[in-house]
Amino acid sequence: MKTEILAPAGSVASMEAALCAGADAVYMGGSMFGARAYADNPDEELLLKVIDYVHLHGRKIYLTVNTLLKDSELAGLGDYLTPYYLQGLDAVIVQDVGVMQYIRRHFPGLALHVSTQAAVTNEPGAAFFKEAGADRIVPARELSLGEIRRMKEKTGLEIECFVHGAMCYCYSGQCLLSSMIGGRSGNRGQCAQPCRLPYQVQGKSPADLLSLKDLSAVDLIPDLIDAGIDSFKIEGRMKQPDYVYTVVSIYRKYVDLYFEKGRSGYKVKGEDRDDLEGAYTRRGYTTGYYMRQNGREMLSLSRPKEQKNVPEKKRTCRPDYKIKEKIKGKFIFSEGKYATLCLEYKGKHRTVYKEVSGERVQTAVKAPLERERLEKQLRKTGDTAFVFDNLEILMEGNGFLPMQSVNALRRKGLLALRDEILDGCRREKPETTVDRRFSDRAPDTVQTRCLYEEGFLEAVVQTREQLRTVLSCDAVSLIYVEGSIAFDRDTLKIVKNAGGKLQKKFFTAMPYIFRERAASWYERIYEILLREYDGVLIRNFESLSWLKRKKYPKRMVSDSNVYVFNRESKDFIRQCGLSGFTFPAELNLRELTALGGGGILTVYGYQPVMVTANCIKKTTGTCDGHNSVLFLIDRRGKKFAVKNECQYCYNVIYNCAPLMLPDLALELQSVFPEGVRLDFSTEGEKKVREILTLYEEAFAKKKQVKPPAGEYTRGHLKRGVK
Repeated sequence: MKTEILAPAGSVASMEAALCAGADAVYMGGSMFGARAYADNPDEELLLKVIDYVHLHGRKIYLTVNTLLKDSELAGLGDYLTPYYLQGLDAVIVQDVGVMQYIRRHFPGLALHVSTQAAVTNEPGAAFFKEAGADRIVPARELSLGEIRRMKEKTGLEIECFVHGAMCYCYSGQCLLSSMIGGRSGNRGQCAQPCRLPYQVQGKSPADLLSLKDLSAVDLIPDLIDAGIDSFKIEGRMKQPDYVYTVVSIYRKYVDLYFEKGRSGYKVKGEDRDDLEGAYTRRGYTTGYYMRQNGREMLSLSRPKEQKNVPEKKRTCRPDYKIKEKIKGKFIFSEGKYATLCLEYKGKHRTVYKEVSGERVQTAVKAPLERERLEKQLRKTGDTAFVFDNLEILMEGNGFLPMQSVNALRRKGLLALRDEILDGCRREKPETTVDRRFSDRAPDTVQTRCLYEEGFLEAVVQTREQLRTVLSCDAVSLIYVEGSIAFDRDTLKIVKNAGGKLQKKFFTAMPYIFRERAASWYERIYEILLREYDGVLIRNFESLSWLKRKKYPKRMVSDSNVYVFNRESKDFIRQCGLSGFTFPAELNLRELTALGGGGILTVYGYQPVMVTANCIKKTTGTCDGHNSVLFLIDRRGKKFAVKNECQYCYNVIYNCAPLMLPDLALELQSVFPEGVRLDFSTEGEKKVREILTLYEEAFAKKKQVKPPAGEYTRGHLKRGVK
């Protein structure tokens, strides 16, 4: 099967341009739940017409439902999807595991494509989603061709990869930068792109350190196809139809060229590459991560100067993008019999025949109807989707029909052919499509998390200094030790001694990104993990899948970036065998309360706002392979700590101000009786001790306290995100 070309359709015009250029499928957002909230997304009536238009031309359409949904929104998902499901929508693209579970249950037969927003990074992660009902994976853009090939070979899932367009600096779905500093959530389709602004590392000049060049992988098409990629995805739902047409047509040309002539005959012409790169010029182009781990050369460190007096690019396509499907026709015109029109449509997936009859052919009183005139009239297909490629007219006798009768028969036949084609795409109404339980039922009060009664606070530590300091706080009952220090000999000695003497429990916090390098490391230390720690904090479904394969017997809880945004995703987490979860950072107090028990709320810490494959340290200097912390400074002088996790080769960028909520302790304890969490990252001993004292006074001793002096944030606890 030839590799699919999947095109962006941010508008109806872009959809038409994509099909005109040869796209096999388009992806489009509706009026709700799409990760491009500012695209020209159609309303329900128009989208239903779009689905028909796409299917009439033998292509497919995938709907983006790739944001995180709140409980209040999940209640309306059934009503939203039902018309599109019945119309024949081919697939939905999803990020939220709750949405995925809901669709699988209520819309049988509707294909599920796991969005790149889910940041699937290896075969265990893909296999996890396959078991959950996924038909296709759109893996993280940071993967190499080797990783993609192994994912395909071991799971058999359809694999869809980006080949052209803008690239995020952060692993998709793991970015809260826009949300935390500007209130516009990328997980909700409203990213303000602060990564495109200049930043500096202390002592160096400002540069666009978080701005990647655009992806252009046309030269890699043979390698991508040979790696088993089923669908080439083009980014650009915010771009114009001309851009879509140009990019799709060039990728169509070179995919076809490779399948026709193979590697030996594959070469991209210079003028095509110029057209491709000239269709949209922002920062230059890169082949992405397919052939490299990361690198400075992937970045656009400065904005290109505005070019003046540049001649306008010649339009590469016709004024409109309407296309027609070629059909065969046979018109039987016999005196005294009913006129008959037979139509044949050979589509990409099936052949459709349709025969319709009109009025009885009269005997001509004067001149009989001429063949040429009859053919000319029948070929007037107007604004329908069809055009006659071949039209045979069989005439017998001295017959006559009024032109209005001929026109009526043509219209009847084309309409019947259209309906026959579309009927093959329609679905029956599922038994249940609307689920009201999330809007009607009372908040969930079932406590599923197994906590320890000795204290109320939990803490995440990243250094042994922080670990020793936290051990001195009686109110802390559970400590998460970050993976970078968790298996050092000195740390293990502290954990073993403290666990027995102080009656504290220790979990290890697994990596944010669990690619092959991390999996290989954990294979080597698994027995130590099993022996020395009471449980694990997981931050992705890859590590969960890996642990389940190991039949890991101890407690597993998920971190806030494994998003539990609604009760469907909460149920999903429970079904996966997790004993608890951490509430996400983007829900407000009312929404958290509605979500119910079973989770822990983070009430202190510099929250992670980016997890990246590219390395700030390497970009601004050299990589020495040692973990370290440096600071990004924005144009307003705000400092964002950047931790280099060299063992796993990723960066974590933290917010410029810490979350600080001790004065809300009484209110929060009534809502979160299971406890709250303190996250330490770059703090030294003095600051850790100060924070522990403050929160112990507030949460354990129930005293009224004030936040300390200095800059801090309340996060989204009061405001939430749209």
